[in-house]
Amino acid sequence: MSVTSRPDHEKTAGSGKSNGHAAPPALTVEALFLGPKSENKAFFRERLLAIIEDHIHWRADFNPADAALVSAEDMRAKAFVHTLDRTTEVLEEVSSRLRQSADPWFSTRYLGHMCSDILMVANIAKMSTMLFNPNNCAYEASVATEPMELEVGKDFGRLLGYDADTNWGHITTDGTVANYESLWLARNLKSFPLGVKSACPDLVEGLDEWQLLNLPVAKILDLLDETKKNGTFAKALAASARGRGAGGGKLGKMIVPQTRHYSWEKAADILGIGLDSLENIPVDSLYRIDLEALRAALDDCLAKKIPVLSLISVVGTTEEGAIDDVAAIVKIREEYEKKGLSFYHHIDAAYGGYGRTMFLDEEGNFMPYPELLSRLCELDVEKSGVAFPSETVWSAFRAIPSADSVTIDPHKMGYVPYAAGGISVRDKRILGLVSYSAAYVFDGKDIELNLASVILEGSKSGASAAGVWAAHQLVPQNISGYGQIMARSLGGARHFVKTLETVREFDVAGKTIVCLPLLSEPDFNIVCMAFNYKGNTSLAKMNDFNTKIYAASSYSGGRMYTEDWITSHTVLETASYGNAPLDFIKKFGLPESEWTAVGQVVVLRSCVLHPWMASTPNYPQAWQTYVEIMKDKIERIVADEDLHNATTA
Repeated sequence: MSVTSRPDHEKTAGSGKSNGHAAPPALTVEALFLGPKSENKAFFRERLLAIIEDHIHWRADFNPADAALVSAEDMRAKAFVHTLDRTTEVLEEVSSRLRQSADPWFSTRYLGHMCSDILMVANIAKMSTMLFNPNNCAYEASVATEPMELEVGKDFGRLLGYDADTNWGHITTDGTVANYESLWLARNLKSFPLGVKSACPDLVEGLDEWQLLNLPVAKILDLLDETKKNGTFAKALAASARGRGAGGGKLGKMIVPQTRHYSWEKAADILGIGLDSLENIPVDSLYRIDLEALRAALDDCLAKKIPVLSLISVVGTTEEGAIDDVAAIVKIREEYEKKGLSFYHHIDAAYGGYGRTMFLDEEGNFMPYPELLSRLCELDVEKSGVAFPSETVWSAFRAIPSADSVTIDPHKMGYVPYAAGGISVRDKRILGLVSYSAAYVFDGKDIELNLASVILEGSKSGASAAGVWAAHQLVPQNISGYGQIMARSLGGARHFVKTLETVREFDVAGKTIVCLPLLSEPDFNIVCMAFNYKGNTSLAKMNDFNTKIYAASSYSGGRMYTEDWITSHTVLETASYGNAPLDFIKKFGLPESEWTAVGQVVVLRSCVLHPWMASTPNYPQAWQTYVEIMKDKIERIVADEDLHNATTA
């Protein structure tokens, strides 16, 4: 299918890299990382030494007529030599501690948290920039790196499908800060019409408080423009939540799925929204927000005339990798806006945001579903044996541009070093509601000279911006660039699930063990699973069993050089998940009464981020090796339990 034949809603802004010229040669994923066995060590060492030499010469050549301040005699002094010796000792201690107990994220054996090998270009660019120590808070302290941060913000907008002329974004320390910023924006936006009524009632004549609290986002921003024209903006802003606090609950509910990140509770606390304002929506059996439950909550708000401050949906939950049905949520918002209930919509795509690169062709167009499947087959994702992604997931990523803002973390699926989160907003006019630099005349034109005036943080690392910028310059944000890495990661996770399903029962130490994945077709690259004794109907015993397996598979034990696979775990409990895990424990033959009594299930959690395994000849055998190692661990656990039972009998 040609690009020109696509409907307008299947097009996004271009990647910004091709500019109509011939596409560059294809990138090889294997050349982007240092590698599990330091395969690219020669290149990495060469470039690292080069940046150190460059920095040394830069210092020496800066105003060369200036005299050196440390003499040869100074360097021969006993205290000087002792200081350098002590420095060496400290650095060696740091290195020793890291080698002994740092997580081996680079290894294909690491399937723990949302961490993986890092792009060499990002690592080296960040290390290089750290020597210059720029502070991306004040432009004078970050002349080189603040423009990089804002360029990355534009990259975020292109990737997420926003209009290049109206959107804005930047790098945060992490996704938590990005979430704080989105709620900060939503809070000030929601309360602004009330401030306008106080400062310039003529602009909102005929609208009561309920109507003012339910103006669509675009209309509120138009109202902002009007107050600037008539000179009442500063007064209206002072009368909003920006000046008077969050309004004692007047701003309404903050609706979040049960799978939300814990940062949302912290955000509600810090920004004065209050934890009582959080409305937790149950999730369905796929761990996506339950759409009927969402409708019921919105209907309740309508009936009781309770405003909705913000609705949060998640693209890539941190426990299960679930992706909310964003397309359906967008339609629901449109439906309720017609009923008079309007609200801000933010997508927490801290984990899954970069996944959208897999859906964009080389011109930055969002690919139709059949074309996407065809391109993924070219990248060998068909090894998973199922159509991936599902059409619901495809639709969710396609609908992202309808959200008012999005959290996206380069230090997760962007494969760059910590700390680097990010946020992108659809309409940059909203920044006027949070600006602390002449807010009454803010128009966004000089934002590059005063970044700190519109962000939550103060001093922040310019080195992080350089790392992300370098990664984006090298690796296109489309299926030929980052999309290749995404496809390998997600395809690997799918194949992992299929491997688990082939060994759902096995015998160890005279007992039959059942192994089941939480989801047979995960939305993203997290694979959760649990083990149980066949015939065991005690959820407490099953949880104890999986806790022991985790303890034998956790890196906290310091088993760097053993024949291990390293995993993490999580607990799915009633307080956070409602009854969503009930179907899962029933598959093990456990009765509903056990769920009612215990209220939680322990599962092992594996994040399959690394891009290596899918391209190796022993790809299928690698997952089988995982299963065999897990069988060995379980055999030792079963033997220990039998010995304990015999001893205490």
